[in-house]
Amino acid sequence: MTNETLIKEVSQFLEELLKEEPEYFLVELRVKPTNNIKVFLDADNGVSIARCAYYNRALYKKIEEAGWFPEGDFSLEVSSPGLDEPLKMWRQYKKNQGRMAEVTLHDGAKLSGLLQEITEDGIVLEETRGKNKKKEVVNHSLLFDNIKQTKIQVVF
Repeated sequence: MTNETLIKEVSQFLEELLKEEPEYFLVELRVKPTNNIKVFLDADNGVSIARCAYYNRALYKKIEEAGWFPEGDFSLEVSSPGLDEPLKMWRQYKKNQGRMAEVTLHDGAKLSGLLQEITEDGIVLEETRGKNKKKEVVNHSLLFDNIKQTKIQVVF
């Protein structure tokens, strides 16, 4: 079975499981040559470790029942995408509205600011330049087509 076929089949199993809880959604699914299947789930209100464990057990059982790995030589990891993972889906942008983010454009330019607004086509990023009396707020309207990646920034 090719990786592409495996990804498609595992995605279908997962979509069936996720129908029970529509607030959860698949962000990404990766398969390494060592038969390591990595599933990244997210939810509109965050994903708990308990939910990751639940989906891991349910998906593991379905993969075993499908008989794709007769020797049982596969591993499965289900987690939420960490803060080091870029946003990949519109729902992730919407969920993170109001948080600080770093946006890298296709031309290599980087902008940091508050995810002010999320539209169907893009985002409005509010950048604050300077400090005190020289403080200036600039809103950047960015189309998703021009965004290479967006990462949420942790602010302490």
